[in-house]
Amino acid sequence: MFVHPAEASHGDLGMIQATDLVLAISNSGESEELNAVLPMIKRLGAPLVAMTGQATSTLARHADVFLNCSVEKEACPLNLAPTASTTAQLALGDALALALLDARGFKAEDFARSHPGGALGRKLLTHVSDVMRTADQVPKVGLDASFSALMREMSDKGLGATAVVDEEGRVCGIFTDGDLRRLIEKGVDLRSAVARNVMHPHPSTINRDALAVEAAELMELRRITSVLVLDAGGQLCGALNSNDLMRAKVI
Repeated sequence: MFVHPAEASHGDLGMIQATDLVLAISNSGESEELNAVLPMIKRLGAPLVAMTGQATSTLARHADVFLNCSVEKEACPLNLAPTASTTAQLALGDALALALLDARGFKAEDFARSHPGGALGRKLLTHVSDVMRTADQVPKVGLDASFSALMREMSDKGLGATAVVDEEGRVCGIFTDGDLRRLIEKGVDLRSAVARNVMHPHPSTINRDALAVEAAELMELRRITSVLVLDAGGQLCGALNSNDLMRAKVI
Protein backbone atom coordinates (compact mmCIF):
# COMPACT_ATOMS: atom_id res chain seq x y z
CA MET A 1 0.00 0.00 0.00
CA PHE A 2 1.42 3.38 -1.02
CA VAL A 3 1.03 6.44 1.20
CA HIS A 4 2.24 9.80 -0.08
CA PRO A 5 4.09 11.61 2.75
CA ALA A 6 2.56 14.98 1.92
CA GLU A 7 -0.97 13.53 2.07
CA ALA A 8 -0.16 11.54 5.21
CA SER A 9 -0.14 14.78 7.24
CA HIS A 10 -3.66 15.55 6.02
CA GLY A 11 -5.49 12.36 6.90
CA ASP A 12 -3.85 9.54 4.95
CA LEU A 13 -1.80 8.62 8.01
CA GLY A 14 -4.94 6.82 9.15
CA MET A 15 -4.21 4.19 6.50
CA ILE A 16 -1.24 2.99 8.55
CA GLN A 17 -1.90 0.54 11.38
CA ALA A 18 0.32 -0.87 14.12
CA THR A 19 0.36 -4.22 12.31
CA ASP A 20 1.89 -2.63 9.20
CA LEU A 21 5.55 -2.28 8.35
CA VAL A 22 6.50 1.13 6.99
CA LEU A 23 9.19 1.35 4.32
CA ALA A 24 10.21 5.02 4.08
CA ILE A 25 12.27 6.06 1.04
CA SER A 26 14.27 9.27 0.90
CA ASN A 27 17.72 9.74 -0.59
CA SER A 28 18.63 12.60 1.76
CA GLY A 29 16.69 11.24 4.73
CA GLU A 30 15.70 14.82 5.51
CA SER A 31 12.53 15.21 3.42
CA GLU A 32 10.40 17.59 5.47
CA GLU A 33 7.02 16.03 4.66
CA LEU A 34 8.32 12.54 5.48
CA ASN A 35 10.05 13.46 8.71
CA ALA A 36 6.91 15.30 9.85
CA VAL A 37 5.01 12.02 10.16
CA LEU A 38 7.83 9.97 11.73
CA PRO A 39 6.73 10.68 15.34
CA MET A 40 3.19 9.46 14.59
CA ILE A 41 4.49 6.29 12.94
CA LYS A 42 6.68 5.61 15.99
CA ARG A 43 3.73 6.31 18.32
CA LEU A 44 1.64 3.76 16.44
CA GLY A 45 4.33 1.19 17.05
CA ALA A 46 4.62 0.23 13.39
CA PRO A 47 8.14 -1.00 12.51
CA LEU A 48 9.98 1.54 10.39
CA VAL A 49 12.52 0.58 7.70
CA ALA A 50 14.43 3.48 6.17
CA MET A 51 15.88 3.29 2.67
CA THR A 52 18.16 6.29 2.43
CA GLY A 53 21.59 7.35 1.27
CA GLN A 54 22.49 9.18 4.50
CA ALA A 55 23.31 7.05 7.54
CA THR A 56 23.25 10.04 9.88
CA SER A 57 20.00 11.53 8.59
CA THR A 58 16.89 12.06 10.71
CA LEU A 59 15.08 9.26 8.87
CA ALA A 60 17.91 6.77 9.40
CA ARG A 61 18.23 7.63 13.10
CA HIS A 62 14.53 7.13 13.79
CA ALA A 63 14.26 3.89 11.83
CA ASP A 64 14.25 0.40 13.33
CA VAL A 65 16.22 -0.79 10.28
CA PHE A 66 18.44 1.35 8.06
CA LEU A 67 19.10 0.22 4.47
CA ASN A 68 21.96 2.12 2.86
CA CYS A 69 21.32 3.00 -0.80
CA SER A 70 23.91 5.74 -1.09
CA VAL A 71 25.69 6.51 -4.37
CA GLU A 72 28.97 8.33 -4.90
CA LYS A 73 27.61 10.58 -7.62
CA GLU A 74 24.33 11.13 -9.45
CA ALA A 75 24.17 10.38 -13.17
CA CYS A 76 23.01 13.96 -13.65
CA PRO A 77 25.98 16.00 -15.04
CA LEU A 78 25.23 18.64 -12.42
CA ASN A 79 25.13 15.97 -9.70
CA LEU A 80 21.77 17.42 -8.65
CA ALA A 81 18.84 15.50 -10.14
CA PRO A 82 18.27 12.16 -8.37
CA THR A 83 19.19 9.71 -11.12
CA ALA A 84 21.72 7.13 -9.93
CA SER A 85 20.19 7.23 -6.44
CA THR A 86 16.72 6.38 -7.76
CA THR A 87 18.17 3.42 -9.65
CA ALA A 88 19.83 2.20 -6.47
CA GLN A 89 16.48 2.45 -4.64
CA LEU A 90 14.77 0.41 -7.37
CA ALA A 91 17.45 -2.28 -7.19
CA LEU A 92 17.27 -2.45 -3.41
CA GLY A 93 13.47 -2.58 -3.57
CA ASP A 94 13.65 -5.54 -5.96
CA ALA A 95 16.13 -7.25 -3.63
CA LEU A 96 13.71 -6.80 -0.72
CA ALA A 97 10.84 -8.23 -2.77
CA LEU A 98 12.89 -11.29 -3.74
CA ALA A 99 14.06 -11.85 -0.16
CA LEU A 100 10.43 -11.75 0.98
CA LEU A 101 9.42 -14.11 -1.84
CA ASP A 102 12.05 -16.60 -0.69
CA ALA A 103 11.15 -16.25 2.99
CA ARG A 104 7.47 -16.93 2.28
CA GLY A 105 8.22 -19.94 0.10
CA PHE A 106 6.48 -18.25 -2.83
CA LYS A 107 6.25 -20.62 -5.82
CA ALA A 108 5.66 -20.14 -9.53
CA GLU A 109 2.13 -21.47 -8.99
CA ASP A 110 1.46 -18.66 -6.49
CA PHE A 111 2.63 -16.11 -9.06
CA ALA A 112 0.36 -17.64 -11.70
CA ARG A 113 -2.70 -17.43 -9.46
CA SER A 114 -2.41 -13.64 -9.37
CA HIS A 115 -1.45 -13.39 -13.08
CA PRO A 116 -4.01 -15.67 -14.78
CA GLY A 117 -4.13 -13.53 -17.90
CA GLY A 118 -0.41 -13.68 -18.58
CA ALA A 119 1.64 -16.29 -20.39
CA LEU A 120 2.96 -17.76 -17.14
CA GLY A 121 -0.55 -17.98 -15.74
CA ARG A 122 -1.72 -19.94 -18.76
CA LYS A 123 1.21 -22.32 -18.48
CA LEU A 124 0.78 -22.98 -14.79
CA LEU A 125 -2.99 -22.93 -14.46
CA THR A 126 -4.11 -24.66 -17.68
CA HIS A 127 -4.63 -28.39 -17.29
CA VAL A 128 -4.73 -31.05 -19.97
CA SER A 129 -8.45 -31.49 -19.33
CA ASP A 130 -9.00 -27.81 -20.24
CA VAL A 131 -7.63 -28.13 -23.78
CA MET A 132 -7.88 -31.80 -24.76
CA ARG A 133 -10.25 -33.24 -27.34
CA THR A 134 -13.02 -35.34 -25.84
CA ALA A 135 -15.89 -37.69 -26.68
CA ASP A 136 -16.38 -38.14 -30.44
CA GLN A 137 -13.37 -35.93 -31.19
CA VAL A 138 -11.01 -38.60 -29.86
CA PRO A 139 -9.84 -41.02 -32.57
CA LYS A 140 -9.96 -44.64 -31.42
CA VAL A 141 -10.49 -48.09 -32.86
CA GLY A 142 -10.64 -51.60 -31.44
CA LEU A 143 -7.81 -54.10 -31.57
CA ASP A 144 -9.39 -56.03 -34.45
CA ALA A 145 -10.46 -53.03 -36.51
CA SER A 146 -9.64 -53.35 -40.19
CA PHE A 147 -6.96 -51.19 -41.73
CA SER A 148 -9.55 -49.29 -43.76
CA ALA A 149 -11.56 -48.56 -40.59
CA LEU A 150 -8.37 -47.38 -38.89
CA MET A 151 -7.59 -45.00 -41.76
CA ARG A 152 -11.14 -43.63 -41.82
CA GLU A 153 -10.94 -42.86 -38.11
CA MET A 154 -7.67 -41.00 -38.57
CA SER A 155 -9.07 -39.00 -41.49
CA ASP A 156 -12.36 -38.16 -39.77
CA LYS A 157 -10.79 -36.92 -36.51
CA GLY A 158 -7.88 -35.04 -38.10
CA LEU A 159 -5.39 -35.75 -35.34
CA GLY A 160 -2.86 -37.56 -37.49
CA ALA A 161 -3.15 -40.59 -35.23
CA THR A 162 -5.64 -42.92 -33.62
CA ALA A 163 -5.63 -44.82 -30.37
CA VAL A 164 -6.11 -48.59 -30.34
CA VAL A 165 -8.11 -49.68 -27.30
CA ASP A 166 -9.42 -52.92 -25.82
CA GLU A 167 -13.06 -53.61 -24.97
CA GLU A 168 -12.72 -51.83 -21.62
CA GLY A 169 -11.34 -48.65 -23.16
CA ARG A 170 -7.76 -49.16 -22.03
CA VAL A 171 -5.10 -47.97 -24.46
CA CYS A 172 -3.16 -50.80 -26.10
CA GLY A 173 -1.37 -48.81 -28.75
CA ILE A 174 -1.41 -45.98 -31.26
CA PHE A 175 -1.15 -45.71 -35.03
CA THR A 176 0.15 -42.51 -36.57
CA ASP A 177 0.82 -40.99 -39.97
CA GLY A 178 4.47 -41.80 -39.38
CA ASP A 179 3.67 -45.48 -38.81
CA LEU A 180 1.78 -45.52 -42.11
CA ARG A 181 4.74 -44.06 -44.01
CA ARG A 182 7.11 -46.58 -42.48
CA LEU A 183 4.86 -49.52 -43.40
CA ILE A 184 4.55 -48.30 -46.98
CA GLU A 185 8.33 -47.92 -47.22
CA LYS A 186 8.70 -51.53 -46.08
CA GLY A 187 6.24 -52.70 -48.72
CA VAL A 188 3.84 -54.26 -46.20
CA ASP A 189 0.52 -55.47 -47.64
CA LEU A 190 -1.99 -53.44 -45.65
CA ARG A 191 -5.21 -54.71 -47.22
CA SER A 192 -5.66 -57.54 -44.73
CA ALA A 193 -3.98 -55.83 -41.77
CA VAL A 194 -5.81 -55.20 -38.50
CA ALA A 195 -5.10 -52.57 -35.88
CA ARG A 196 -3.37 -54.87 -33.38
CA ASN A 197 -0.80 -55.87 -36.01
CA VAL A 198 0.22 -52.38 -37.14
CA MET A 199 -0.17 -50.33 -33.98
CA HIS A 200 2.74 -48.98 -31.99
CA PRO A 201 2.49 -50.43 -28.45
CA HIS A 202 3.14 -48.47 -25.26
CA PRO A 203 2.29 -45.01 -26.65
CA SER A 204 2.99 -41.79 -24.79
CA THR A 205 0.12 -40.88 -22.49
CA ILE A 206 -0.62 -38.22 -19.92
CA ASN A 207 -3.14 -37.87 -17.11
CA ARG A 208 -6.07 -35.50 -17.64
CA ASP A 209 -5.18 -33.67 -14.40
CA ALA A 210 -1.62 -32.90 -15.52
CA LEU A 211 -0.67 -29.37 -16.52
CA ALA A 212 -0.90 -28.63 -20.22
CA VAL A 213 2.71 -27.46 -20.16
CA GLU A 214 3.71 -30.96 -19.03
CA ALA A 215 2.08 -32.34 -22.16
CA ALA A 216 4.09 -29.87 -24.22
CA GLU A 217 7.30 -30.97 -22.52
CA LEU A 218 6.42 -34.63 -23.13
CA MET A 219 5.86 -33.98 -26.84
CA GLU A 220 9.14 -32.14 -27.11
CA LEU A 221 11.04 -34.85 -25.24
CA ARG A 222 9.57 -37.71 -27.31
CA ARG A 223 9.60 -35.68 -30.54
CA ILE A 224 5.92 -36.33 -31.14
CA THR A 225 3.02 -34.05 -32.05
CA SER A 226 0.14 -35.73 -30.21
CA VAL A 227 -0.46 -37.55 -26.95
CA LEU A 228 -3.29 -39.66 -25.56
CA VAL A 229 -5.01 -38.61 -22.33
CA LEU A 230 -6.01 -41.05 -19.60
CA ASP A 231 -8.39 -40.67 -16.67
CA ALA A 232 -7.65 -41.74 -13.10
CA GLY A 233 -8.69 -45.30 -13.96
CA GLY A 234 -6.23 -45.53 -16.83
CA GLN A 235 -8.88 -45.39 -19.55
CA LEU A 236 -8.72 -43.25 -22.65
CA CYS A 237 -10.66 -40.01 -22.13
CA GLY A 238 -9.06 -37.54 -24.50
CA ALA A 239 -6.38 -36.64 -26.99
CA LEU A 240 -4.15 -33.64 -27.47
CA ASN A 241 -1.78 -32.36 -30.12
CA SER A 242 0.59 -29.43 -30.46
CA ASN A 243 -1.99 -27.37 -32.35
CA ASP A 244 -4.37 -27.62 -29.38
CA LEU A 245 -1.61 -26.31 -27.10
CA MET A 246 -0.81 -23.44 -29.46
CA ARG A 247 -4.46 -22.40 -29.65
CA ALA A 248 -4.55 -22.32 -25.86
CA LYS A 249 -1.31 -20.23 -25.94
CA VAL A 250 0.45 -22.75 -23.73
CA ILE A 251 3.28 -22.94 -26.28
